[in-house]
Amino acid sequence: MKVDALPCIDAMGTRHPPVVGQARIVSLVPSVTELLFDLGLGASVVGRTGYCVYPQGAVDSVPRVGGTKTADLDMIRALAATHVVLNVDENTRALADALAEIVPHVVVTHPMGPEDNPHLYRLLGGVFRRGPQAKALCDRFDRAFTRLCRLAEHWPRRRVLYLIWRNPYMTVSRDTYISRTLARAGWDTVAHDSRVRYPTLEDPAAALAQADLVLLSSEPFPFKPKHLDELRRNYPMAEKQAAIIDAEMVSWYGSRAIPAMDYLSGYVPEVNSGACPVS
Repeated sequence: MKVDALPCIDAMGTRHPPVVGQARIVSLVPSVTELLFDLGLGASVVGRTGYCVYPQGAVDSVPRVGGTKTADLDMIRALAATHVVLNVDENTRALADALAEIVPHVVVTHPMGPEDNPHLYRLLGGVFRRGPQAKALCDRFDRAFTRLCRLAEHWPRRRVLYLIWRNPYMTVSRDTYISRTLARAGWDTVAHDSRVRYPTLEDPAAALAQADLVLLSSEPFPFKPKHLDELRRNYPMAEKQAAIIDAEMVSWYGSRAIPAMDYLSGYVPEVNSGACPVS
């Protein structure tokens, strides 16, 4: 069955018909903006957030309509958007409801782990009639993901404290795309809090004590080696292993997830062996 013949059902259970005529798409999700271009839809993207910076250069001519939670409704209306693409985590329900009043189709995405990427490709490929391009991305992802999983079978499982913010320190719960991605590579996140997805560490020392490895993410807070030095000064870490990780490779879904699987296939064994530098 062709990809664009499959039912196009989004994360809210809404069935979207394949587009008729020329789509005018506003993407309020950075990783989805990149995916739309990789599906060959760059000419149809008429609006983006200020955080949608990929593909570099290609998005420069696309008007910015605000932030992921502060999109300018008047501007989106003026752009005559036929579709707006949102994400459950990155955009608010209030924004989605407001957009539904002015845009014919609001497509909501919510990848919860790396395995959800092929569905995302098929969803957008089906809605915007890019079936062959979506299938090609699915095939590439399946190869990269299968390779990572096979390699990870031979790696030790380790407990990881993944820091996303400083002052105060914050981490990720296991009910997140980041945590599930790390788990596929043999790294189980600690300091889980089922009440919130991105918990603040009330007791960083206790969280550190649970971990074999500390990962300092490059975003949303841009951790540097000096921040690891600060962590070591303030908390007992003994010789605990630590490294900087490219957060785009574990937090971005969409087409970025394909090189991300290859990144982890090389990065994880390097860190596990102690060969990966902090910087």
